[in-house]
Amino acid sequence: LPLGWEEPCPPPATDLWFVGGRVLPMDDLSVIEDGVVHVRGDRILAVGTRAEVPVPEGAAVVDAAGMTVMPGLVDVHSHHGSSGGGVHSRRSWALEAMLAYGVTTIHDPSNDTRMFHAEAEMVRAGLRTGPRMLSTGTILYGAEGDFRAVVDSPEDAAEAVRRTVAWGGRSVKSYNQPRREQRQQIQRACRDLGVMDFPEGGSTLPWNLTQILDGHTTVEHAIPVAPLHGPERGLFAASGTCYTPTLNVGYGGLWGENFWYARTRVWEDAKLLRWVPRSVVDPRARRRVVPSDAEEYHHVILSRTAADLLRAGVNVEVGAHGQMQGLGTHWEAWSLAQGGMTNHEALRCATSGGARALCLEGEIGALRPGRLADVVVVEGDPLREIRDSARVRWTMVGGRLFDARTLEQVAPDRVPLPEGPDLDTIDGEAANSRCACE
Repeated sequence: LPLGWEEPCPPPATDLWFVGGRVLPMDDLSVIEDGVVHVRGDRILAVGTRAEVPVPEGAAVVDAAGMTVMPGLVDVHSHHGSSGGGVHSRRSWALEAMLAYGVTTIHDPSNDTRMFHAEAEMVRAGLRTGPRMLSTGTILYGAEGDFRAVVDSPEDAAEAVRRTVAWGGRSVKSYNQPRREQRQQIQRACRDLGVMDFPEGGSTLPWNLTQILDGHTTVEHAIPVAPLHGPERGLFAASGTCYTPTLNVGYGGLWGENFWYARTRVWEDAKLLRWVPRSVVDPRARRRVVPSDAEEYHHVILSRTAADLLRAGVNVEVGAHGQMQGLGTHWEAWSLAQGGMTNHEALRCATSGGARALCLEGEIGALRPGRLADVVVVEGDPLREIRDSARVRWTMVGGRLFDARTLEQVAPDRVPLPEGPDLDTIDGEAANSRCACE
């Protein structure tokens, strides 16, 4: 007896030109002044200067003059808490906050397998507004617990990975498997099945070094010991393992999010409060952790290591860890710039770096012909002032264009955001699958 059905998801009938902005392709550090990005369907058709990509008379145009056009952000370590109890609501404030801040692809390395993949299908089918969603599903947990994954043999590891793949996953998270041989067995199963392995870093240097030696896809979370020196940097670069430092929750000292809570007045940010419940914003924003010495912000030290690794040839990507949905992904990029990366390098980590970590560099993360049409238009110049990156005016995901102020879809056709409860009337936990209205 068939229990499911197929929902048609045709590409949108979009034919749109972004015209006149400073275009940052992001697969390199080039800049196209007075650029044009032509989108047809769900793909980018052409990118270049106005002379190289002529705009026909009567074309549908987004005027990007004075603005910056860049790829959608890719958050490789995102947590948003899928709905529980087997039931999804019509809207998710967390997913909408991400889209409002230009995050067009997320990868959640720890979530409920059943609920997350159902939610991702709702977004793909247009039944929910949000970014493109990928996940490891439930972690392959090595400690005690009701979802422990017992791995004592290659067969155990292969069964655990196959179970994840059967739900639609293309990655797993090896989480606190205590013995290296267990982690290696999971890694071998992933290679055999063509699946990525995103291991929990665990704030444990010996684990991190063996994860690099054994060729895991990434190291998730910061390596807590900083700085790393030449031998460690060389090992990291030679391995091909990518690095997701999650500076918002930087291991080894005071977190990056504490810096941004202390240095910005997020509790007065009207755009943020439109999408994120005040009960989520206020606790850390109004009761801030402020060190007596700025040198105690450990995330800056970790960021210097990330810059050193990037220059050594390591792929560095951003992961906000679900800290302040949407805006937190920008905090990650801003924190990378604090450690010595240029603004352009930090933004590249937040776009093409994430695409490469997910093995999707041919699909997302750059404004190039043939890539999926994930486009963000930013008011201002984040190459000069990186905090302009959060001033998102338009977000396009898969060829569908949204007004980032309201999340009304404006192309290829107009689709208003469904009504929802006022966020100030519900607490943060209960609001996890709801969103704001006017």
